[in-house]
Amino acid sequence: MEETLKKIELTEEQKNKVFDEEFVPHLDALYNFAYHLTYNQEDAEDLVQDALVKAYRFIESYKKGTNAKAWLFKILKNAFINEYRKKSKRPYKVDFEDIVSYHNSEDTHYVGYLDLREDIFQGMLGDQVTTALESLPVDFRTVVILCDLQGFTYEEMASIIGIPIGTVRSRLHRARNMLKDKLINYAKQRGYDIDPVDE
Repeated sequence: MEETLKKIELTEEQKNKVFDEEFVPHLDALYNFAYHLTYNQEDAEDLVQDALVKAYRFIESYKKGTNAKAWLFKILKNAFINEYRKKSKRPYKVDFEDIVSYHNSEDTHYVGYLDLREDIFQGMLGDQVTTALESLPVDFRTVVILCDLQGFTYEEMASIIGIPIGTVRSRLHRARNMLKDKLINYAKQRGYDIDPVDE
């Protein structure tokens, strides 16, 4: 009986086929999600790489033809949380090379670096919106990204995050209110009529 319930192992060729057909089409969306969680190109790329390695390693537990995007997002979200926990327990590290290059640069008033992808994302959302989204606690930022940027349903979000649908709805409502509070002046400056009576 136990023999018949055993999972059929896939060959490397079958695994590669599933990976290429089911997972690869979602790489851009996966990177976008990782970037909006980390707001750092290298961290986002590392997160995607980590998620893809885990997805390939556990590819036999993925049911072909189901929602590959949600499955990948769940793996990535878990990888992010694990990395976030690790980082919060270790002391902040300073890269000596960054300090030297900063002090040797001609324009020492400029802090940071130019990143084309970062500019593209900020251009899409607007600097104020990006900053407001980035300032949200990670649990609230995640639901906004999954719902409003990636278009997942409440059911899919509940599965990805691992919380009940009611909690997803509540968290999304709170996150949108937080964003509204942060962006009300920005909206007024852009010419939107913000009338408290309409709320």
